[in-house]
Amino acid sequence: MSDIIRRDPRAEWIARNRLHPLHAAMQPVQDRWMGPNGLIRKNVHGIGFIGPNGIKRIDRTGAQQGGSAKRSAAVEVQLPLHVVAAPAFYITVVPDMVGGRLSSHDRDLLGLARQLAGQDGAVLAVVFGEHKESAFDTAGVDRLLVIDGDAFAGYSPEQRVQGLRAVDNQFDPRHWLLPDSRTGGGELGRRFAASLGERPATRVWQIKDGQCSGRAGAGREDLVRPLARLILAAAECADPVSETRHEATPVQLSTEVVRSLARIEDLGSVAVDPGAIPMAESEFIFSGGNGVQDWELFHKTAAVLGATEGASRVAVDNGFMARDRQVGATGTWVTARVYVAVGISGAIQHLQGIGACDKVVAINMDPGCDMIKRADLSVIGDSTEVFKALIEAVEAWRNGGKRDAA
Repeated sequence: MSDIIRRDPRAEWIARNRLHPLHAAMQPVQDRWMGPNGLIRKNVHGIGFIGPNGIKRIDRTGAQQGGSAKRSAAVEVQLPLHVVAAPAFYITVVPDMVGGRLSSHDRDLLGLARQLAGQDGAVLAVVFGEHKESAFDTAGVDRLLVIDGDAFAGYSPEQRVQGLRAVDNQFDPRHWLLPDSRTGGGELGRRFAASLGERPATRVWQIKDGQCSGRAGAGREDLVRPLARLILAAAECADPVSETRHEATPVQLSTEVVRSLARIEDLGSVAVDPGAIPMAESEFIFSGGNGVQDWELFHKTAAVLGATEGASRVAVDNGFMARDRQVGATGTWVTARVYVAVGISGAIQHLQGIGACDKVVAINMDPGCDMIKRADLSVIGDSTEVFKALIEAVEAWRNGGKRDAA
């Protein structure tokens, strides 16, 4: 054969024509490139192979690409470690830790603290009670202070203010950051500000050039003021940390927190109807779409699981669910800890609405739909059979728990 490289005019024309069906196949796939901060990025869409059923698979062992598991592990990108040996000052963050884990609001707050800390300062996170979070290092925490004890269990804002006063006396932070939320941060921040005699900056959504901007006038106006020492920040106040890894070194208080005489008695949690919880505030959402065949069984399953019901736009348009139950860009943006999508194919508007959910579980008959690709856990099967299995599993677990308790 000749060694002369010949041009293919048709292939070049397809590569230039964006409307041609084969245009994407003619484009070179860029597997790796260097980001703006010098980190090597990988294109996850360009890695893998097509399986026997036409589904794209990602080979994490490297065997399909002719490599080995050791070679695949060697090219894994390791985030650079940011070390602050002797902090010049501290930026203290008190996250809500709803459910014992960092929420998206908490991560935005840590991103804002990272901006204020710069290279010389350290971000100190103060957590009350036990937690389940294991990713403080990738969230931007340099120092981690856990204050536990029976006095801080449950609803104890007065005792927590005493703990924050002890932290303030020992570390003398340059700024305090708390989430301006309904899940505890807003109230605790205002109580703490009154204890310190500080005027807090509330509903802050931007910090720039030594000034902070907060919402005012029922959200219709911005109030700009000099940067305060105590800041109650709104959600999406900054981008969360994603390109660095931090020490998250545990620290302790040098003195014991004085136990105050509580004027508030915590009587425990109150059982509420999951259907009465607004979807924007719900932690567990059970959402149905066009693939649900038995809606009565769907409602029963949601009640057994104790989840708030949601729906796709198609299900709402067909009259199976009320309009206020619609999830998505054209409905309600949700931030649930667990979002279960049953029979939802995954339109772009719906995927936008669940973008802030921590864990997504998809139940669908189509293994190639977009919701399956988005989900952290997928169940391929008939929704009716899955409903029955869920109900049986939950009832068996509850009956077993009662017998053990007896």
